[in-house]
Amino acid sequence: MNVLILAAGYATRLYPLTLTKAKPLLEVAGKPMIEWVMDNLAAVPDLETIYIVTNDKFAAAFQAWADGYENRRSNFRFKIINDGSTSDDDKLGAIGDINLVLTREDDLKKSDLIVIAGDNLFSEPLTDFVECAKQSEVAVAVYDVGSLEAIKKYGNISVDAEGIITHFEEKPEKPKSTLAAIALYYYSREVLPLFITYIAAGNNPDQPGRFVQWLYTRKPVKTFQIKGKWLDIGSKETLEEASKVFAKL
Repeated sequence: MNVLILAAGYATRLYPLTLTKAKPLLEVAGKPMIEWVMDNLAAVPDLETIYIVTNDKFAAAFQAWADGYENRRSNFRFKIINDGSTSDDDKLGAIGDINLVLTREDDLKKSDLIVIAGDNLFSEPLTDFVECAKQSEVAVAVYDVGSLEAIKKYGNISVDAEGIITHFEEKPEKPKSTLAAIALYYYSREVLPLFITYIAAGNNPDQPGRFVQWLYTRKPVKTFQIKGKWLDIGSKETLEEASKVFAKL
């Protein structure tokens, strides 16, 4: 099983902090937030390669970080993928980046894949998610945000008694529940070619949840509800909140 970390955005809402540093490399409670992501993956068995897809502006910085992290945690092997973009104007979008890596890296298509956004932080390890996800072809992590107003910022889902998605809507005006699909996914190797199908059909290449929104009507998509705390770092306020939360861990 491989891992793909999405880290090619420009995080303009966090300017000036992200003018010279990629958002996943910003510090949260004393270490880069991407290290919190890696710590949550540390106990997942049989991980092969950790791919990090980023942009031309920050590729060298991610390579330097990966080299240092490998020296400290030799059980991980990283590969940095530069998508060639230089700004928000020419970015590929998250789904476009996934498709780029799948097209460019032949070995990636031979194993199952975990996809995770580099700015999503969890207070609990991801071992239970992976163990549950491996029993299906596709799985997405979900989190109850507890508010019909808060859910309007996320991908809103409904599920059946088996936890299979029955409805998915990105940023709904009239949400049906408080359950959010978050940027943590499992795709079996059999499903990975569908990214090419999705992009070839001219679908929106941004926001990784849009692929799941397209996919759930074609294949059963299993859900796993995340325990503990989940934070999507999209603003200076959530960055400050994350530092307070994770300083206690």
